Amino acid sequence: MNDHLEQLSLAKFAEQAYLNYSMYVILDRALPFVGDGLKPVQRRIVYAMSELGLHAAAKYKKSARTVGDVLGKFHPHGDSACYEAMVLMAQPFSYRYPLVDGQGNWGSTDDPKSFAAMRYTESRLAPYAQSLLSELGQGTSDWQPNFDGTLKEPKSLPARLPNILLNGGSGIAVGMATDIPSHNVREVVDACIHLLEKPKATVADLCEFVQGPDFATEAEIITPREQLLEMYETGNGSVRQRAVFAKEDGNIVIHALPYQASGSKVLEQIAQQMQAKKLPMVSDLRDESDQDNPIRLVIIPRSNRVDVDSLMGHLFATTDLEKSYRVNMNMIGLDGRPHVYSLRECLKAWLTFRIETVRRRLQYRFDKVVDRLHILEGYLVAFLNIDEVIEIIRNEDKPKPALMARFEISDRQAEAILELKLRHLAKLEEMKIKGEQAELEKERDRLDLLLKSEARLKTLVKSELKADADEFGDARRSPLVEREIAKAIDQSELVPSEAITAVLSQQGWVRAAKGHDINPKDLSYKSGDAYQSSARGKSNQPVVALDSTGRTYAVPAHKLPSARGQGEPLTSSVTPPSGASFASLMMGAESDQYVMLSDAGYGFICEIENMLTKNKKGKATLSVPKGANALPSIAVQNREQDMLAVVTTAGYLTIYPVTELPDLAKGKGVKLINVPSKLLKARDEYVLGATIYKKGQHVLVHVGKRYLRLKGQDLEHYIGERGKRGRKLPKGFQNVKAITTEKASATQDEIKLDD
Repeated sequence: MNDHLEQLSLAKFAEQAYLNYSMYVILDRALPFVGDGLKPVQRRIVYAMSELGLHAAAKYKKSARTVGDVLGKFHPHGDSACYEAMVLMAQPFSYRYPLVDGQGNWGSTDDPKSFAAMRYTESRLAPYAQSLLSELGQGTSDWQPNFDGTLKEPKSLPARLPNILLNGGSGIAVGMATDIPSHNVREVVDACIHLLEKPKATVADLCEFVQGPDFATEAEIITPREQLLEMYETGNGSVRQRAVFAKEDGNIVIHALPYQASGSKVLEQIAQQMQAKKLPMVSDLRDESDQDNPIRLVIIPRSNRVDVDSLMGHLFATTDLEKSYRVNMNMIGLDGRPHVYSLRECLKAWLTFRIETVRRRLQYRFDKVVDRLHILEGYLVAFLNIDEVIEIIRNEDKPKPALMARFEISDRQAEAILELKLRHLAKLEEMKIKGEQAELEKERDRLDLLLKSEARLKTLVKSELKADADEFGDARRSPLVEREIAKAIDQSELVPSEAITAVLSQQGWVRAAKGHDINPKDLSYKSGDAYQSSARGKSNQPVVALDSTGRTYAVPAHKLPSARGQGEPLTSSVTPPSGASFASLMMGAESDQYVMLSDAGYGFICEIENMLTKNKKGKATLSVPKGANALPSIAVQNREQDMLAVVTTAGYLTIYPVTELPDLAKGKGVKLINVPSKLLKARDEYVLGATIYKKGQHVLVHVGKRYLRLKGQDLEHYIGERGKRGRKLPKGFQNVKAITTEKASATQDEIKLDD
């Protein structure tokens, strides 16, 4: 028995099976045919409806009846998928030229899939569908057996118009997809006629007629003409569409949305921004859409001083009021293979299909006319010899051969004579036959001329295209308008610019107090927590936090909690490395400078701009040597006048101009003060801190509750070169705990003991 088994490796079988499946999806499901612009399911729906007699003037029938016929006779797939395909062809907001005329709930622009079940809706073919069907029974199409071989179905419909471009289509196959936008009948027909007259016309020539896609919506197409031209030349690209609005009584009224955009979704997107306080210039939204105004969305500005154009530009950039559509003109060609067509190639392929369809229609009619003339010649023979014909029929056992032999007529003519009814033997019938014969001879000669002349055939195609364009054509819906690219409003511009002080606690809790005149150390802190750092700035600036590993984090200042409470952990907004603590906060303009330093004795000057990041995990700004930590950063006020004082835990102090530090975007920096490497590695000595002072200020070296005030000549004593060891502080002040700066005052003493 094993002799009858075919053995195949699993890899080979799987490869072949997947290839077969792929080709089926590409050719018989997902991609439209260039000839009639339909996928198989769409073609079967239209054909099944025509077979049911559901033409444009017929009574509506339940959609379930159509779907049942399609599934039972031609398309053995899911009923919901079939019905959805039918619904799409009936929605005037989805199809530029609907093929199905629906009655009942067929969905809305807000929710295209909100259509009623097929047992409720009724349908018939739309008038435009006749452009696909009117020539079907005239020998124009090839036929193939249906899935079970009991019926025949057309391989394609004899489209009189290039439906592939008029209604477009989208689909996803295996390894390829298609996205063909819809176009205007009149524009496409004009391009077809131009290509017939000038076969060497370029895409640029054709684009004089086809200005661009024409969607089933009145929203503007804002794609530049150069991009549209490139799209039509390659068959790939994108089209951008923008909603249309007007100002009415100070309000903004949107009355046209981009293709496939939902009004309710747009309002939801705007409302979300309002809730997030990103649209302070908008006070309210309303949806006033109704039967007379399918799209009417009202945006109410907070005041008449709001820049409407700027606001709408922001909404275009951040909502579905502006959408981009991919274009990939991939379709099944006349050779049965998928191919991405340029505009010229597509129109040329369709015209080849159309000319061949017309030729087949004429040949079919020519054959019919010739056959009818042949029969009429037989009828005339019979009428001229009516008595003899009747005699032969009455007396002969086999009258057909006798008639053929007696009058030298063909089998076809003899059969036609034998099938004549008695009432057609009246004298008047002879005159009718001669009249019909004369008319058919004229038609035969005309058809013969058309079939023998390529030029006459093209002229006929042109005249028929013009007639169909007049019948089904309409004005362009989507105006082509070149606009500037929409830009979202910078959120910092939307936040009021108020003076604030951001405060950080030792345990990493952050908050913001209004104004710059508060003392952050006087604020209340959680039990076991205390003041760590603060920074002054504006509410529309970011707060930059530095952690002990040298990473910086940016948080919008207006999002910080109020200083009336105790704030919230900074880790709720950013994600520092495990074990890291926050060293300091920084605020200011992007060009403001800070000294970044580590307790290993290295540092540099960095602008706030270089510390900013949207990454919650921060940005590696200061490179901290292993075992060391970042120290609180120090704001640079006047770089030309500022002096930097750096002190170590062993009491060594050095002072030099800030100008000796380099400007870096990130890195380790240069040596600020020399700490012996042995002591540094053992953490026996390291940099405790630094401060910046200028003329007229004192430096305070804190030791426990006491501090040493350095001023004038005292400060000059410690001025030296950057990177040197520095000089040791006086005895009793070498166990330094902090170093700060204060303004000079005549009443201040050298040493102050706190009570």
